[in-house]
Amino acid sequence: MPVSSTATDMITTAEMVDLADSIVHAAIQQLRTGAGPDVDQVLAYDVAHAASAAATARSMLDYGAKGETEAALACAFCAEMLADLSARIVGRESLWGVDTDALRPAAAYMATYRDPAFLASLAATPGPLHLSDDMDMVRDTFRAFATDVVAPHAEHVHRTNADVPEEIITGLADVGAFGLSVPAEYGGFSEGGHDEYVAMVVATEELSRASLGIGGSLITRPEILTRALVKGGTEEQKQTWLPRLAAAEVMPAVAVTEPDYGSDVANIKVTATPAAGPDGADGYVINGVKTWCTFGARADALALLARTDPDRSKTHRGLSLFIVPKPRGDAHGFVFTQDPVAVDGVDRVGRMEGRPIDTIGYRGMHSYEIALEDWWVPANHLVGESDGLGRGFYYQMEGFENGRLQTAARAVGVMQAAYEAARDYAENRRVFDTSIIDYQLTQAKLGRMATAIQAARQFSYAVATLMGKGEGAMEASMVKAYVCKAAEWVTREAMQIHGGMGYAEEYAVSRLFVDARVLSIFEGADETLCLKVIARRLIQN
Repeated sequence: MPVSSTATDMITTAEMVDLADSIVHAAIQQLRTGAGPDVDQVLAYDVAHAASAAATARSMLDYGAKGETEAALACAFCAEMLADLSARIVGRESLWGVDTDALRPAAAYMATYRDPAFLASLAATPGPLHLSDDMDMVRDTFRAFATDVVAPHAEHVHRTNADVPEEIITGLADVGAFGLSVPAEYGGFSEGGHDEYVAMVVATEELSRASLGIGGSLITRPEILTRALVKGGTEEQKQTWLPRLAAAEVMPAVAVTEPDYGSDVANIKVTATPAAGPDGADGYVINGVKTWCTFGARADALALLARTDPDRSKTHRGLSLFIVPKPRGDAHGFVFTQDPVAVDGVDRVGRMEGRPIDTIGYRGMHSYEIALEDWWVPANHLVGESDGLGRGFYYQMEGFENGRLQTAARAVGVMQAAYEAARDYAENRRVFDTSIIDYQLTQAKLGRMATAIQAARQFSYAVATLMGKGEGAMEASMVKAYVCKAAEWVTREAMQIHGGMGYAEEYAVSRLFVDARVLSIFEGADETLCLKVIARRLIQN
């Protein structure tokens, strides 16, 4: 391993990250003075990903200063980041606003730390995590639960498209998974500060390592509604809903996306109109269709974003967030009705119908298209009540920003499982009278995988710390963008190391591969996240 001095190598690595940042900043200036990300979309997309990779590399600088192994992983990741940046620039130098030799100062560094022998030396070197004692306890707790309770169900649920076993939901409630972000005064475990965000990241990774569909994703929906309530709920709403969310007495689904409006949340059409309910109680009737409503059948309530102001020119300012109670339904589809309510002087029967959407992976949670017709909810189910009118978009985004960080943690868990599966298979499989693990190519693949996983993990920790300080909104989008794309590559390589058996359903790596594919789509599709969020914020800074 050609690492002569941790201090020397990390000083050079910091210089390389600065170089990458300078190139990214030149391209940001091009976007800022040019037509902007809505027009120069290819540049904006590449810059968003390059900036996210550079930020990931920067998060590895402190990690790399903690030891020789950590330094080796940091250097390897930085070299890969620079190589990827080079590939984005070549042939588009004028578009980026840089010279053709912009990365020439990095040539020797990349030659050293992309050397196949160096990468191969990292094959069995995932590196220490450097968590605090408290966070190590969180990790141990959730790893044990994931191993003992989640993992035994993972393959069966995936292969048969079965439901999340109830023992997992109740078990997670028992270990406090749904109360990590619920303030202590409402029955949760949050005392404020960055630890709650780091704990969420650590717990989510361990659960996702066992299963994305029935492990890591279960925390997300309660987390999103919890954040929205903490941000905008009335005191009565917090007292009513937060303890029930923490105890899993209420498991919610998120109903935001619509058939014609995926990531374009501000233009949704589902309406909520004032209407008197039973005994003349104030409330709203909801009409319209939501789609990609994950966990929609099992859920006890929908966190539903609806238009309460008919003036569509107000876009996101006309949206409000509702907690919509519902019965638990059948995973294969459901229809519920309510007693009639008077709408425009006519008694109408409320109706909710859910149609399942079959998917290639991410099974167990199940996604639905849900049609609502005159479905009545009490006025006190509008988050924030009268003060929450027109504020729903902002409350929803409060949850979504944290959801992006959580999605990155899920990706890390999936990657870690894929790496472990690939390494185990390589150690036990022989080809041409040689163990696969003894081939340099296999070792280099595993070394790159280990490097990407640790960088993704450390960036997730760094973003969690920022969010605990009330910062890090853009970084949450960046970590999601980088890590979820990395998960596709890592799981693909893990499958490839398995050869033909990687394509066979009897090996879990095929599940990990199709699960990883969804990560760049939900919680903000990669293209929209890069163009509408990351690139825009970069040119505003």
